[in-house]
Amino acid sequence: MTELPGTPDLRHSLGDRRALRNTVLTVLLWVVAVGAAVPLVSVLYMLITRGGARLGTALFTQLPPAGLEMGGGFGNAVVGTLVIVALATLISVPFGILGGVFLGFVAPESKLADATRFIAKVLTGFPSILAGVFVYASLVLWMGTYSALAGGVALAVLMLPTIMLTSEQSIRMVPQRMKDAAFGMGCTETQAMLRVVLPTATPGILTGVMLAVAGAAGNSAPLLFTALFSNYWISSLGEPTASLAILIYNFSGMPFPNQIELAWAASLVLVLIVLAFNVLSRLISARRV
Repeated sequence: MTELPGTPDLRHSLGDRRALRNTVLTVLLWVVAVGAAVPLVSVLYMLITRGGARLGTALFTQLPPAGLEMGGGFGNAVVGTLVIVALATLISVPFGILGGVFLGFVAPESKLADATRFIAKVLTGFPSILAGVFVYASLVLWMGTYSALAGGVALAVLMLPTIMLTSEQSIRMVPQRMKDAAFGMGCTETQAMLRVVLPTATPGILTGVMLAVAGAAGNSAPLLFTALFSNYWISSLGEPTASLAILIYNFSGMPFPNQIELAWAASLVLVLIVLAFNVLSRLISARRV
């Protein structure tokens, strides 16, 4: 192909300073990415090899065994985990989205919004065990018993700031021209929010919800002070409730091989649940592109 006179040569050899720097940084980036993936792959491999052998229908239909018993499962812990996380989601999502609407649309520059935003950011690094202690002092002692409801409230405290801040950012990313067009057509602020802003920001909000749920599903410290544990199926929200995180904590310290094997299997199931929520959040966020 004949080059036109005066056309700059855009080809770069490896000896070129910028090309060499780009190659070195690319290689370093791949090394760091592979190094970061090694712990995750190692954990998954260990869980699959040690916990995968016990996977079966019995794990999800039977109750935890006693000390010297063989077999058994943790079906009640799976159901308890799903119930507690569902309660936390029902509590935190409405308040989180309403807070995000206030921070991102109603009064984003007000002093109250600044204070709320600061508190939410502080709470994102809040130790999870302190959320359990707070709910224990305010709800468990008042109810007089550990319960799934208290566990859901504790996890909701941890989920709320993530959902609120994610909702705010998603609402702020809605183009201003869409909001102006809604106001120009005579919409009130409420109508613009419900019919324009929230539908547009929904994928981002759902991504934040899924990430918050994934983080809450693996928390054990708050449940020690709120839901505790039970060897039976859950029959009401006002009683101690089993969860996978606490079952793993209890069984991993026992001197019985059967319980230790169940702890490995429960760890694998819990990781798969968290992984499913993370993959779902990625699929939802991909729809925004």
